[in-house]
Amino acid sequence: MSAAIPKTKRNLIEIARQLFAKKGVDGTTMNEIAEASGYGRRTLYTYFKNKKDIYKAVIGSELEKLYASLEDVIRRDLPADDKLMIFTFSRLNVIKEVVTRNGTLRADFFRDIWLVENVRKEFDKKEIHYLESILDDGVKSEIFAVADIPKTAEILHFALKGLEVPVIRGVLNLRLDRQEDREIVYNLIFEGLNKR
Repeated sequence: MSAAIPKTKRNLIEIARQLFAKKGVDGTTMNEIAEASGYGRRTLYTYFKNKKDIYKAVIGSELEKLYASLEDVIRRDLPADDKLMIFTFSRLNVIKEVVTRNGTLRADFFRDIWLVENVRKEFDKKEIHYLESILDDGVKSEIFAVADIPKTAEILHFALKGLEVPVIRGVLNLRLDRQEDREIVYNLIFEGLNKR
């Protein structure tokens, strides 16, 4: 979360995250969050109107971790094609880790997907911007031939979002350290399906 968020609020979000992960959102009460935090109900309600409000803050906090890791990839001095591959695998690995480490919250993530999507809107814009920057670097260095960078970045973003659920559920196991996985993703993204 941003440094501008008060420490007390960050602590409340982390306590709520832990309780949601252990007991689920429905199984956790505002009283339990207040009690576990040691701050009390008055402080909890100073920062959050209700449980849905704190759940949205937990999702936002977890998404911050994802985008911090993506920013790390963006800052690396790498050729655009390598950067895009690392970005792709890092993104999928981090989202799986975030959802998996939150235990019971995983089921809530899938059940409340529209709430999660609503919270993600700003983060999605950031990700599309990151992809545009990688594509732009690739065009400038003549690695990529992309006619419409914004549209291509948007399509890549939604393609990656489409892979999230299978990766999170373990139906699709993609790993950067496996040569065959890198080749499949590389060929699909960079070579397409046509035989040339």
